[in-house]
Amino acid sequence: MTTTVHVPRDPAADARLLSDFAALSAIGATPAGGVERQAATLEDGAMRAWLTAWLVERGFTVATDRVGNLFGLYEFVPGAPYVLAGSHLDSQPRGGRFDGAYGVLAAAHAAHRLVAHHREAGTTPRFNLAVVDWFNEEGSRFKPSMMGSAVFTGAMPLEKALSTTDTAGITAGDALARIDALGEADVFGEARTVSSYAEIHIEQGRELDKSGTTLGLVDATWAANKYEIAVLGSQAHTGATAMADRRDALYGAALAVVAVRELADRFGEDLHTSCGQLTVHPNSPVVVAREVHMHLDLRSPSDSLLDEADEILRRQFAEIEVKAGVEIERRFAHTWKGHLYQEAGVALARAVAADLEVSSMLVKTRAGHDSTNMKDLVPTVMLFIPSVEGISHAEAEFTADEDLCTGADVLTETLARMLEGALAP
Repeated sequence: MTTTVHVPRDPAADARLLSDFAALSAIGATPAGGVERQAATLEDGAMRAWLTAWLVERGFTVATDRVGNLFGLYEFVPGAPYVLAGSHLDSQPRGGRFDGAYGVLAAAHAAHRLVAHHREAGTTPRFNLAVVDWFNEEGSRFKPSMMGSAVFTGAMPLEKALSTTDTAGITAGDALARIDALGEADVFGEARTVSSYAEIHIEQGRELDKSGTTLGLVDATWAANKYEIAVLGSQAHTGATAMADRRDALYGAALAVVAVRELADRFGEDLHTSCGQLTVHPNSPVVVAREVHMHLDLRSPSDSLLDEADEILRRQFAEIEVKAGVEIERRFAHTWKGHLYQEAGVALARAVAADLEVSSMLVKTRAGHDSTNMKDLVPTVMLFIPSVEGISHAEAEFTADEDLCTGADVLTETLARMLEGALAP
C-alpha cells in the first residue's frame, strides 16, 4: 500500500460538481425528473458532446474506440500505463438521472482535481490518467448490457457488438455512426495500456440507505442468467375459436411470468427474478397471439443456486408447454458467474474511507456494471453511494447532494493513490 496522498479539497469543488451534474441532467430530461437517453440516440450523442467539450477545455485528449467507448486521456509520463475511471452516460427509458452519469462526471471531476493538484505541487505521478464513458452499459436499446466494456476486455467480439440491432432493425454500428461516435481504431492496446480501474455508482439498492452508511465497498458481484424466450402458438380468432382449440402464446407467456416470480418466492432474497420485456404478435385486440418474445432475468449471490433455479425453470417451461399447448424456445442472452473483486482494491477503498472519515461497509453488487468486466482484466475498485429507498431505473431515483460530493472526494483520493501505484503488481 502506498503512502496516504490526501489531495487538498477545493472549497468550490462541490458547487462545480453539482452545477455540472445539473447541466448533464437537463439533457434528455423527462417531465417527472428522470432522463431518457438510450445508447447511441441523439440524446446520448448530446451527452457525449458535452463531456468531450468539458474534457478538452481542461486539457484532456479525447478519443473514441471502435465500439464507441469515449476516453479522456491525460499523460503525465509518456509511455506509462493509465489508471482508468468512469461509468456510462446512457440511460434506461424514462430512467433516473443518477445511474451511470454520476459515475462518469465524478471520474471527470476527480481526474481534473488530480491534474490540477500535480500541476500546482510540481509533482509527477507514476501512472497516467484516463476517464471513460462506456458504450451501451444499460442494454435497453441494444442487448446485451455492458457492451462497450465487454468488447474492451475481450468478452465480446467487436463485430458481434456492432451488428446487434434494436427493435427498429438499426445496428449499433450504424447508430454510433449517426451520432459521429464510432472510432476507427482501438484507443488502448500495446502502445497504451490500463494498469487499474475504478468506478463509483449509486447503489441501486437499500443497504446503504437503511443503515445510514455513506460508502459501499463492493467486494463481490451476484451471478446472473438473462434469457431470451420465444413462446410459439397459433394465431386465431378471439371470439370464434373454441377454447379447447387455442394455442395462445400470450397465455403461455403469462404462465411463464408467474412461474418466474414464484421461483423467486421459493428462494427468498437469495434469488431475484423478473420479466423485463414482453413483445406480443400480432398484438391485435381480436386475435389470439401466435408468438410472444420475452426477456427474463435471474440473479443470485450463489452460482449453485442459480444453476438449481435454471433447472427448475426448465421443468416448469415443459409443464407450461403442455398446459397452454405452446412451444417455448429459450436461449441465454447474457450470463456471468458470481465473482470477487480483488482484495487489494477493497482494502484501498476501505483505507481511503477511513482516512477521510467516511462511514463504509462491504456490499455486493446485484446489478451488472462495467467494473464487472474490468475486474477480470485489471485490479479494480468499485464504490457505491446511497440510493434513497433503493429506487433505480425509474424517474424517482435520487441521491443526496452531500453523498454525491463525498463520493467524488473518495474517488479522487482513491485515484490519487492508484496513480502512485497502490494497485500495481
